[in-house]
Amino acid sequence: MEIIRADHSGFCFGVEKAIDKTFERIDRAKKDCRTTYTCGNLIHNRAVTERVESMGVKMISSLDEAKEGDVVIVRSHGEPKEFYDKADAKGIELIDTTCVFVTKIHKLVLSAHGEGRPIIIVGSANHQEVKATNGWCDYAGIILENKEEADRYVRNFNSDKIPLIVCQTTIKRELLDSILGVFDKASLKYEIKNTICNATRDRQESCAQLAKKVDVMVVIGDPNSSNSKKLYEIAKKYCKNALFIQDISDLELKELGNYNKIGVTAGASTPEWIIKEVIASMSENVTANVDHNPMLDYMDDIENSLRLPRPGEIVDGTVHQVMDNEVIVNIGCKKDGILLKNEVSLEPGQTLADLFKEGDEIQAKVMKSDDGEGGILLSKKRLEMNENFKELAAAQANKEIISVKLVKSVNSGVIAAYKEISGFIPLSQLSDRYVENADEFLGQTVDVEVIKVDNKRNRAVFSRKAVLVDEKRKQVAEIWANLNVGDVVEGKVMRFTDYGAFVDIGGVDGLLHISEISWGKLKHPKEVLNIGDIINVKILALNEEKGKISLGLKQTQPEPWSLVGSKYEVGQIIEGKVVQIKDYGAFVELEAGLDGLVHISEIANRRVENVSDELALGNSITAKIMEIDADRKRISLSIKALLGDEEEVEAEAESTEE
Repeated sequence: MEIIRADHSGFCFGVEKAIDKTFERIDRAKKDCRTTYTCGNLIHNRAVTERVESMGVKMISSLDEAKEGDVVIVRSHGEPKEFYDKADAKGIELIDTTCVFVTKIHKLVLSAHGEGRPIIIVGSANHQEVKATNGWCDYAGIILENKEEADRYVRNFNSDKIPLIVCQTTIKRELLDSILGVFDKASLKYEIKNTICNATRDRQESCAQLAKKVDVMVVIGDPNSSNSKKLYEIAKKYCKNALFIQDISDLELKELGNYNKIGVTAGASTPEWIIKEVIASMSENVTANVDHNPMLDYMDDIENSLRLPRPGEIVDGTVHQVMDNEVIVNIGCKKDGILLKNEVSLEPGQTLADLFKEGDEIQAKVMKSDDGEGGILLSKKRLEMNENFKELAAAQANKEIISVKLVKSVNSGVIAAYKEISGFIPLSQLSDRYVENADEFLGQTVDVEVIKVDNKRNRAVFSRKAVLVDEKRKQVAEIWANLNVGDVVEGKVMRFTDYGAFVDIGGVDGLLHISEISWGKLKHPKEVLNIGDIINVKILALNEEKGKISLGLKQTQPEPWSLVGSKYEVGQIIEGKVVQIKDYGAFVELEAGLDGLVHISEIANRRVENVSDELALGNSITAKIMEIDADRKRISLSIKALLGDEEEVEAEAESTEE
């Protein structure tokens, strides 16, 4: 009899952290003499709960049972936001053992709720993790437990905002896929954050793999543990004999003597000492009750030789013969394995003989149990695809960037090749700009993020846009880090508004307000600037939080009044344009930002009742500078003074004629 333990079983990272923090607190409690509680079960395991209570930690069901100064351990499944607020208000110290993956969900939900987006939580409404998560969006989340509830939700959906979908960390991937299928079928846009814990996925996958190979599967876990119950469901699916036990007291050892291979797995909240105790007890029973018979091994070999591997099964074999278009493989059963050339990844010019030699040990995936001529069709490509899908799943989980080649344009996107996998990039995810025709991208090798992986359906979806957006975000962050108020930088005029112009200063846009373009008065930026102009601007203000940059152009040029003394003097004759009319006179622009006043008394040699009777906006006039007051920034002009000169000239001319 053989006992095999699943690769991934027992305490997960989050539970182990919760237990470690609790025991650390128990040690401190002996020194500071403060009462320590857990609010509800620390984890879903009776043995652990009883052990913690035996060490002096009491369990309460509500913070109302604790008082100021007490210490409360937050369970690994988490608590709603109001729990933390209440503890703070009551002066209760919290030891937070919430799983880091659960905490991540809380942050996602809190952020999305703040944006007013609908929140969807896939999982069990009665599970503490789901209750806690819903408490981070003011209990506005919609909990979907099955496909039927998803159907009702989609039919009644009426929000104009894209919903965020998160899920209980311990659910099965099949449940999430079925619910997403409902949204996809209805063409309802959504943002999915696959928050199923990697450890949960690994535990479920290793349970399924082991269950296929053994005669009986033993699942160790607490009846209240969601992930343990799901392991039992998986075990029953792949093994006709499955047992669910809490500890050794639930196991009928005599029954196990009837089985040759026993598989063992355990839930995330099952302590290692319980697992070892169960395995040790079974091993002792095997030693005491089963006499080893070498004939049993021989019979097993005979049975295995008669059994044909199923499609999808991975088999080991020995190369028997290498031909031009196929490889014959001995896989230890009554039929040979046939590995066709098109099921092997070959480099250009490479042959099967270059890769395989007689006697080589190889591994392949079964395609068909009968090729029609008595052989079993094998594939190396499909085996590699399995590994490639695992790589993609890991890349998705870790948000890693991968490279793919864009090979074919299809409706609404392109086919992208990653090793032996053909994935899909929607047009909307092909670039950070609008793409009408994907042909321009074909043949390129680009970096992408993995946004969806479905090994069962041989599907993978990638996003190049996510990479470009992230790169741009990093570039923008770098640009912001190097900007300082007062810097003069080069920029390109990108677009106009009535109140100014937007200028690209190396990857980020700044606003050049109309009042900061010229020292003079402008009605529109295009009076001075053109789209595409390269100009030097000064950074006047920075607000990285709001992403706003204020720029100035006139600050890069001398302020007109600073040059008045070198350009203008009393008695000088100037030409200017009337830019403003008042009751007491008219303002004349000498140059941008520099005006002089022609007082009403200096307009003509006669009495002027209304300035507008003599001058109009936009008139070009000639005047004489009568006074310059640099301190008060005033220039007094006179048209009349020039009229007097003209009259004297005319009088002299008349006397000469006489």
